[in-house]
Amino acid sequence: MASPTLAAANRRIYVRGVRGHLGWRVADELSAIDDLEVVIASGDAPATGDMAPFDTVVDVGIADHDVLGQRGASVTSGATELLADAAVLGATHLVVLSSAMVYGALANNPVPLTEAAVLRPDPYFVYARQLAAAEETVDAWRVAAPDRTVSMLRPVVPISADGSSSLARAMTAGYGQPFGEADPDAQFVHHDDVASAVALAVTDTLDDVYNVAPDGSIPGERVRALTGQRFRLPLPARLADVLGALRWRFQRGPIPPGLRSYTRVSWVVANDKLRGAGWAPTVTNEQAYVEGTEAKWWTMVTPKRRQELALGAMVGGVVIVGVLATVTGRRWWRRRAPG
Repeated sequence: MASPTLAAANRRIYVRGVRGHLGWRVADELSAIDDLEVVIASGDAPATGDMAPFDTVVDVGIADHDVLGQRGASVTSGATELLADAAVLGATHLVVLSSAMVYGALANNPVPLTEAAVLRPDPYFVYARQLAAAEETVDAWRVAAPDRTVSMLRPVVPISADGSSSLARAMTAGYGQPFGEADPDAQFVHHDDVASAVALAVTDTLDDVYNVAPDGSIPGERVRALTGQRFRLPLPARLADVLGALRWRFQRGPIPPGLRSYTRVSWVVANDKLRGAGWAPTVTNEQAYVEGTEAKWWTMVTPKRRQELALGAMVGGVVIVGVLATVTGRRWWRRRAPG
């Protein structure tokens, strides 16, 4: 912990929810800024006692899908804990990482979506629905006192070579599938660019909602080409859903219901507002996508999934052998039977 003299001279920033690759990139980005005293949460919020209060609390864990799954936590509880920490720490400024998924993926979405768009997350996608509710909770905290400010950041799918989440991998698996009517344009933002957006929100005390995305998007046909899936096989919608669920189940891990709508309909967002505040992306959509999806699917399968696949293959093989043996035995018996 910093000395009282240092604390008085510098702005004090408390960073919570740092568990995944994106969280640590954010922590490193903030720690590199000279006039900030950054404290990384190691668990519960520290007791203030005679310690100087914090100016800002940064939360990078509310929208971390993998961490939420590992802890069995919800976005809603994360928002409640964030506000409790802010009260203990005396902070008046919050920087929160949400997700552009709160806009929802609907056929009548404007292209691109701006921060003024109504939030319409897929009702079957609990993760996105809870994020929208968490944003509402945090905004209620902001308007409850005149000195409070909130930087609500809504990145598109965050991705990088060493830190792609199961959600990002599922999205990249869903884009460019060889079935369905058409692939929507896609957006992927690099973890480094998300971290720089958080740093800007902290240093400039931004007080509003901001989309975080590279310029433009990747056409669906280009995504399909990058995945190597150049041919399309039209299938009935229900069968496509079943096959997609099985693919995600055994290649990418369990995927929440409702995610598939985000791979079928455009939810491309505009980044003009954050650019106007001084931010600029350094990695394009395509570069981020290629970096985050270079590994083949079988290198991303967990040991548990490999065991399931192996067991499934073994059982399938036994069944096939049994059927063939039965058919062969019946034919042999019929030839041997008299008359």
